[in-house]
Formats: sequence, C-alpha cells, structure tokens
Amino acid sequence: MKDKIVCVVGLGYVGLPLANALSKHPSVIGYDIDKDKIEKLNDNNNEENIDFTTDPSRIKQADFVLICVPTPITKSKEPNLRYVKSAAEIVGKNLKKGAIVVLESTIYPRVTEETVKPILERESGLKCGADFKIGYSPERINPGDEAHTLDRITKIVARMDDETTEILAELYGLITDVYKAKDIKTAEAANVIDKPFLRKKAFSERKALPKGQFLS
Repeated sequence: MKDKIVCVVGLGYVGLPLANALSKHPSVIGYDIDKDKIEKLNDNNNEENIDFTTDPSRIKQADFVLICVPTPITKSKEPNLRYVKSAAEIVGKNLKKGAIVVLESTIYPRVTEETVKPILERESGLKCGADFKIGYSPERINPGDEAHTLDRITKIVARMDDETTEILAELYGLITDVYKAKDIKTAEAANVIDKPFLRKKAFSERKALPKGQFLS
C-alpha cells in the first residue's frame, strides 16, 4: 500500500480525520472546493505524506478515491444527494483507469450503484468493473464523540467483487478494524441502522426490491 496514492474528496469532520490517519501509510491527497479551508490546512500542514488542494486534476493521480462529502437532511428527513452527485461528477472527470472509488457519505440503499456509478461512467467514459471499481464504506463518526474516534470503530467495507473487498480491507485495515460486508447494499443497510433518520427511506426502498434481496 505504501506505493499507492489515496485522494480524499471532502475534508469535513469525516474526510479530514480519514486523510490524516491514512497519511501515516500511503500518500494522501486531500481535495476540497473550499479555498479558505485548503489554505488553512496547508499553512498548518507539517506532514510530508499529505497534500491539500483545490485542484481537481490531482484526483487523476489517485489509486483510491474516497468520497466523504456531506448529505444534509431535507425537510422530509432524507439525505440530500446534491453534494454526492457533484463530487461524483468531479471524480468522474478526473478518474484514472484502474482506480477504486469508495463512497463514505451517509446515504440510503442503492445510491452507490444506481446513482453514483452511472455518473462516474458518464463523466469518465470508463466502464465500471472493467476500467474502475466502486465500493462503499459508511462513515460512522459522531462529531465530538472522543470515545468513538476513527481508530476505535470498526470500518465496514463493501465492494462489487471479492478482489476489491480484499484490497479495501487492506487499505482501511491500516487505520482500524475492518468488517467485510457481503455486498454494497448490505453496507448501505448498515448505514441505515447507524442513522435512524434513514430508516423510513430504507423501508420504502426495501419494498421496491425483489423478495429476499435486502440484507440477504
């Protein structure tokens, strides 16, 4: 992993601790559109293994792209996906062949494969599975909770194939314990358990799935 490059997209309360933790192992690029934030981070950055930037073309260097953008809650108590979609567009435009893209944002089931994947394919001109891989690893950090920091929680990882699962388990295993979920939908469902406001949305999504597919 030491020869790999990780790009963390979105440097909020999820992305920044993740970028800092991973930078002790592979090289890390921290990308965010907030210029003031990036300037402050670079002014206080004493680490050689991490670089903060607003330049989206730097994403092209990454073997792993971890999307950690916020999903604000709407009036109907559902995650607003506008930042996820925007991030997927930026990543897609700058995605190198062979990269693995992992969504960490709080979402409801099916978003990774039915919303994010098509955007990545459209913007990159690449084919998921053949040219790049996708995964999901739900963020589980509670801001201000010092008892459950990133290195003290089990990271759930899910993928589109077994090979990608092992690679992601190795990556996240550098910083914390890892649980390998059966598939992406299972990991998305685990996110629902962690985030009670998603349960209503998940229930409606479950009714749309073939019998036995959800969490099976």
